[in-house]
Amino acid sequence: MTTGSENDPVALQHLAEEDKAKRSRSFGAVASTYQRYRPGPPSVSVDWYLPERVDHVVDLGAGTGALTRLVLDRADHVSAIEPDDRMRAVLAEELPNVEALKGSGERMPLSDHCADAVLASSSWHWMDVERTLLEVRRVLKPRGFLGALWSGPNPEGTFVTQARELIVQNVSADEEMSSFLSDSNRPTSKLEIPPGVGFAQPERQTFTWLMALTADELVGLLATFAWVINLGDEERQSLFVQARHLLREFLGVEGEVTVDVDFRCDAWRTAPET
Repeated sequence: MTTGSENDPVALQHLAEEDKAKRSRSFGAVASTYQRYRPGPPSVSVDWYLPERVDHVVDLGAGTGALTRLVLDRADHVSAIEPDDRMRAVLAEELPNVEALKGSGERMPLSDHCADAVLASSSWHWMDVERTLLEVRRVLKPRGFLGALWSGPNPEGTFVTQARELIVQNVSADEEMSSFLSDSNRPTSKLEIPPGVGFAQPERQTFTWLMALTADELVGLLATFAWVINLGDEERQSLFVQARHLLREFLGVEGEVTVDVDFRCDAWRTAPET
């Protein structure tokens, strides 16, 4: 039996938007964990965006400040805009000299034409694209640009590929652990420009690197993803136990032992059309 909402595209879209909003607000519950275990983008990606020092950079959806740290020596002024009070509080404590502002992509507390660059690190997918593009256009200087980048474990890297194969072979692995390595829980790491918003089609660069992580660091990283944060307490703890079991029994990773994890950053850049 189905309800009317299950066949109503408007209702389904509304439910999807509610779920997206709920997940976007969930990170503050693990703000300290996020700051400790969630790697930011590589410095080489910031080199691509900002090869020379500029006056004003906006870190949009700044979270706990992973990208903010990297742009501090690239600009005379950095505005870190973050809607979640708990995430922003961690950023302000860690980076007391940064202007930490409450705001969102759709509404930035900034004056017109003030920024040389607006950068969004692993946050663009939470925003309303068209409204945010219009707001970005408002705050950018005439020759300013927008950058959107996503960083995380490379789904095509050796570690994730090996882990996926182990989970398939291990009948005790639950569906949640398998889901972690699927594409269903990964945001689309692409900056798409709808027609009529006045931005050029973006250019792209991809950066890869390795990080040696312990079991604690891997489980800590796992704990920062929205779908994990929104699990029930028992489900979440069961997931962490399963992850530690797989790392220990099949990869020999426990205690201070590390495993090299491939990371990838997809970086996009665009500017308003003249």
